[in-house]
Amino acid sequence: MLVMNQRRIRDEKIAQLKEGTTAYAESAELIRLIQRGIDRENLHVHYDQTNSGCWFIPLPEQKSS
Repeated sequence: MLVMNQRRIRDEKIAQLKEGTTAYAESAELIRLIQRGIDRENLHVHYDQTNSGCWFIPLPEQKSS
């Protein structure tokens, strides 16, 4: 069985979101870690929770006038 470091995966997913790429996670623990990372980085992300996992969709930055 392949054991992956959850925090390393979280860091990779956060990097994807910063680049504007959608990220996906299946496990509740990884979803929790990604959500905390998003809050910490103050990223604008839409969460799409499904029965099988969660999609993290980056939102465009809002520009103030």
